[in-house]
Amino acid sequence: MYTFLWHIVKFIHIFKIYSNFTDMAYTLQLGAKAPYFNLPATDGKNYSLADFTDAEVLVIFFTCNHCPYVLGSDEVTRATADKFSDRGVKFIGINSNSPNTYEVDDFPHMVQRMEQYKFPWVYLWDKTQEIARIYGALRTPHFYVFDKDRKLIYTGRSSDSPRDASRITLDDLENALEEHIAGKLISKPLTNPIGCNIKWDGMDPHWMPPEAKDLV
Repeated sequence: MYTFLWHIVKFIHIFKIYSNFTDMAYTLQLGAKAPYFNLPATDGKNYSLADFTDAEVLVIFFTCNHCPYVLGSDEVTRATADKFSDRGVKFIGINSNSPNTYEVDDFPHMVQRMEQYKFPWVYLWDKTQEIARIYGALRTPHFYVFDKDRKLIYTGRSSDSPRDASRITLDDLENALEEHIAGKLISKPLTNPIGCNIKWDGMDPHWMPPEAKDLV
Protein backbone atom coordinates (compact mmCIF):
# COMPACT_ATOMS: atom_id res chain seq x y z
CA MET A 1 0.00 0.00 0.00
CA TYR A 2 2.76 2.43 0.96
CA THR A 3 4.70 1.59 -2.21
CA PHE A 4 1.62 2.37 -4.29
CA LEU A 5 1.09 5.70 -2.52
CA TRP A 6 4.77 6.60 -2.97
CA HIS A 7 4.45 6.06 -6.74
CA ILE A 8 1.35 8.27 -6.82
CA VAL A 9 3.17 11.06 -4.95
CA LYS A 10 6.15 10.74 -7.30
CA PHE A 11 3.87 10.93 -10.35
CA ILE A 12 2.17 14.07 -9.04
CA HIS A 13 5.57 15.70 -8.41
CA ILE A 14 6.77 14.96 -11.96
CA PHE A 15 3.46 16.16 -13.39
CA LYS A 16 3.76 19.47 -11.53
CA ILE A 17 7.29 20.02 -12.89
CA TYR A 18 6.18 19.27 -16.44
CA SER A 19 3.00 21.36 -16.19
CA ASN A 20 5.12 24.46 -15.52
CA PHE A 21 6.21 24.25 -19.15
CA THR A 22 3.05 23.21 -20.99
CA ASP A 23 1.89 26.78 -21.55
CA MET A 24 5.36 28.02 -22.41
CA ALA A 25 5.60 30.10 -25.57
CA TYR A 26 8.27 28.58 -27.77
CA THR A 27 9.15 31.11 -28.61
CA LEU A 28 7.62 34.61 -28.37
CA GLN A 29 6.13 35.33 -31.79
CA LEU A 30 7.20 38.17 -34.06
CA GLY A 31 4.95 41.17 -33.47
CA ALA A 32 4.23 40.13 -29.87
CA LYS A 33 4.54 42.73 -27.13
CA ALA A 34 7.43 42.44 -24.70
CA PRO A 35 6.19 40.63 -21.58
CA TYR A 36 6.43 42.51 -18.31
CA PHE A 37 9.21 41.80 -15.83
CA ASN A 38 10.47 43.23 -12.56
CA LEU A 39 13.80 41.72 -11.57
CA PRO A 40 16.79 42.46 -9.33
CA ALA A 41 20.02 43.57 -10.99
CA THR A 42 23.67 43.28 -10.05
CA ASP A 43 23.80 47.02 -9.29
CA GLY A 44 21.45 46.55 -6.32
CA LYS A 45 18.38 47.98 -8.05
CA ASN A 46 15.23 46.40 -9.43
CA TYR A 47 14.28 47.01 -13.06
CA SER A 48 11.02 46.62 -14.91
CA LEU A 49 10.11 47.11 -18.55
CA ALA A 50 8.91 50.61 -17.64
CA ASP A 51 12.45 51.67 -16.76
CA PHE A 52 13.46 51.55 -20.42
CA THR A 53 10.72 53.64 -22.03
CA ASP A 54 13.31 56.07 -23.40
CA ALA A 55 14.91 53.36 -25.56
CA GLU A 56 14.00 53.44 -29.24
CA VAL A 57 15.01 49.80 -29.48
CA LEU A 58 15.30 47.32 -26.61
CA VAL A 59 17.48 44.23 -26.86
CA ILE A 60 16.72 41.62 -24.20
CA PHE A 61 18.95 38.59 -24.16
CA PHE A 62 19.08 35.51 -21.98
CA THR A 63 22.59 34.79 -20.79
CA CYS A 64 24.51 33.29 -17.86
CA ASN A 65 27.93 33.11 -16.22
CA HIS A 66 29.35 29.80 -17.42
CA CYS A 67 28.22 28.86 -20.96
CA PRO A 68 31.12 28.86 -23.47
CA TYR A 69 28.84 30.34 -26.12
CA VAL A 70 28.19 33.29 -23.80
CA LEU A 71 31.84 33.64 -22.80
CA GLY A 72 32.89 33.49 -26.43
CA SER A 73 30.44 36.14 -27.58
CA ASP A 74 30.27 38.63 -24.70
CA GLU A 75 32.81 40.96 -26.28
CA VAL A 76 30.96 40.84 -29.61
CA THR A 77 27.75 41.71 -27.76
CA ARG A 78 29.60 44.52 -25.98
CA ALA A 79 30.80 45.90 -29.33
CA THR A 80 27.26 45.82 -30.72
CA ALA A 81 25.81 47.49 -27.61
CA ASP A 82 28.48 50.21 -27.77
CA LYS A 83 28.01 50.73 -31.50
CA PHE A 84 24.27 51.37 -31.17
CA SER A 85 24.16 53.06 -27.77
CA ASP A 86 24.00 56.57 -29.25
CA ARG A 87 21.27 55.46 -31.65
CA GLY A 88 18.68 54.75 -28.99
CA VAL A 89 19.39 51.05 -28.47
CA LYS A 90 19.60 49.59 -24.96
CA PHE A 91 20.61 46.08 -23.91
CA ILE A 92 19.32 44.01 -20.99
CA GLY A 93 20.90 40.70 -19.95
CA ILE A 94 18.82 38.16 -18.01
CA ASN A 95 20.21 35.10 -16.23
CA SER A 96 17.52 32.45 -15.74
CA ASN A 97 19.81 29.47 -15.14
CA SER A 98 19.37 27.47 -11.96
CA PRO A 99 22.42 27.74 -9.67
CA ASN A 100 21.48 24.26 -8.46
CA THR A 101 22.74 23.00 -11.83
CA TYR A 102 25.82 25.23 -12.06
CA GLU A 103 26.70 27.08 -8.87
CA VAL A 104 28.66 29.65 -10.88
CA ASP A 105 25.35 30.87 -12.32
CA ASP A 106 24.22 32.21 -8.94
CA PHE A 107 23.65 35.88 -8.18
CA PRO A 108 26.96 36.58 -6.37
CA HIS A 109 28.85 35.35 -9.42
CA MET A 110 26.69 37.61 -11.60
CA VAL A 111 27.76 40.57 -9.48
CA GLN A 112 31.37 39.46 -9.69
CA ARG A 113 31.26 39.21 -13.50
CA MET A 114 29.78 42.67 -13.89
CA GLU A 115 32.34 44.18 -11.54
CA GLN A 116 35.13 42.49 -13.48
CA TYR A 117 33.97 43.12 -17.06
CA LYS A 118 31.73 46.20 -16.70
CA PHE A 119 29.44 45.20 -19.54
CA PRO A 120 27.29 48.02 -20.99
CA TRP A 121 23.96 46.51 -19.96
CA VAL A 122 21.99 45.84 -16.82
CA TYR A 123 22.25 42.23 -15.69
CA LEU A 124 19.04 40.84 -14.19
CA TRP A 125 18.40 37.71 -12.15
CA ASP A 126 15.36 35.60 -13.04
CA LYS A 127 15.55 33.42 -9.95
CA THR A 128 12.14 31.76 -10.44
CA GLN A 129 12.75 31.22 -14.19
CA GLU A 130 9.31 32.72 -14.81
CA ILE A 131 10.58 35.27 -17.33
CA ALA A 132 12.44 32.61 -19.31
CA ARG A 133 9.18 30.65 -19.49
CA ILE A 134 7.15 33.67 -20.59
CA TYR A 135 9.63 34.68 -23.30
CA GLY A 136 10.23 31.08 -24.32
CA ALA A 137 14.00 31.36 -24.02
CA LEU A 138 15.73 28.44 -25.66
CA ARG A 139 19.44 28.92 -25.10
CA THR A 140 22.17 31.17 -23.79
CA PRO A 141 22.57 33.49 -25.45
CA HIS A 142 19.10 34.06 -26.98
CA PHE A 143 18.32 37.57 -28.24
CA TYR A 144 14.99 39.40 -28.53
CA VAL A 145 14.81 42.81 -30.24
CA PHE A 146 11.80 45.06 -29.59
CA ASP A 147 10.91 48.27 -31.40
CA LYS A 148 9.76 51.55 -29.84
CA ASP A 149 6.26 50.09 -29.32
CA ARG A 150 7.91 47.06 -27.70
CA LYS A 151 6.84 44.69 -30.44
CA LEU A 152 9.20 41.84 -31.25
CA ILE A 153 11.02 42.45 -34.52
CA TYR A 154 13.91 39.98 -34.26
CA THR A 155 14.72 36.89 -32.21
CA GLY A 156 17.44 34.25 -32.31
CA ARG A 157 21.22 34.25 -32.41
CA SER A 158 23.66 37.12 -32.39
CA SER A 159 26.03 35.61 -34.95
CA ASP A 160 26.76 32.34 -36.72
CA SER A 161 29.73 31.60 -34.41
CA PRO A 162 29.11 32.79 -30.84
CA ARG A 163 31.62 30.38 -29.32
CA ASP A 164 34.53 31.51 -31.52
CA ALA A 165 34.32 35.13 -32.64
CA SER A 166 37.21 34.66 -35.06
CA ARG A 167 34.97 32.46 -37.22
CA ILE A 168 31.99 34.83 -37.49
CA THR A 169 30.76 35.33 -41.06
CA LEU A 170 27.27 36.67 -40.24
CA ASP A 171 26.23 38.99 -37.43
CA ASP A 172 22.44 38.66 -37.62
CA LEU A 173 21.76 40.80 -34.56
CA GLU A 174 23.78 43.73 -35.85
CA ASN A 175 22.25 43.39 -39.32
CA ALA A 176 18.75 43.43 -37.82
CA LEU A 177 19.51 46.58 -35.82
CA GLU A 178 21.04 48.34 -38.83
CA GLU A 179 18.07 47.55 -41.06
CA HIS A 180 15.47 48.57 -38.48
CA ILE A 181 17.15 51.86 -37.60
CA ALA A 182 17.46 52.63 -41.32
CA GLY A 183 13.69 52.22 -41.62
CA LYS A 184 13.92 48.98 -43.57
CA LEU A 185 12.18 45.69 -43.03
CA ILE A 186 14.45 43.21 -41.28
CA SER A 187 15.47 40.73 -43.96
CA LYS A 188 16.02 37.85 -41.53
CA PRO A 189 13.84 38.37 -38.43
CA LEU A 190 14.10 34.77 -37.21
CA THR A 191 17.23 32.71 -36.61
CA ASN A 192 17.97 29.76 -34.36
CA PRO A 193 19.81 30.73 -31.17
CA ILE A 194 23.14 28.96 -30.80
CA GLY A 195 24.32 28.09 -27.31
CA CYS A 196 23.72 26.09 -24.16
CA ASN A 197 20.16 25.25 -23.18
CA ILE A 198 18.58 27.04 -20.21
CA LYS A 199 19.38 25.11 -17.03
CA TRP A 200 15.96 24.35 -15.58
CA ASP A 201 15.79 23.82 -11.85
CA GLY A 202 15.41 20.20 -10.80
CA MET A 203 15.99 18.87 -14.31
CA ASP A 204 18.91 17.20 -16.06
CA PRO A 205 21.43 19.81 -17.30
CA HIS A 206 20.67 18.88 -20.92
CA TRP A 207 16.88 18.76 -20.51
CA MET A 208 14.68 21.01 -22.62
CA PRO A 209 10.89 21.21 -22.51
CA PRO A 210 9.38 18.96 -25.21
CA GLU A 211 7.67 21.98 -26.80
CA ALA A 212 11.05 23.62 -27.48
CA LYS A 213 11.68 23.75 -31.20
CA ASP A 214 14.04 25.47 -33.61
CA LEU A 215 12.65 28.80 -34.80
CA VAL A 216 13.47 28.17 -38.47
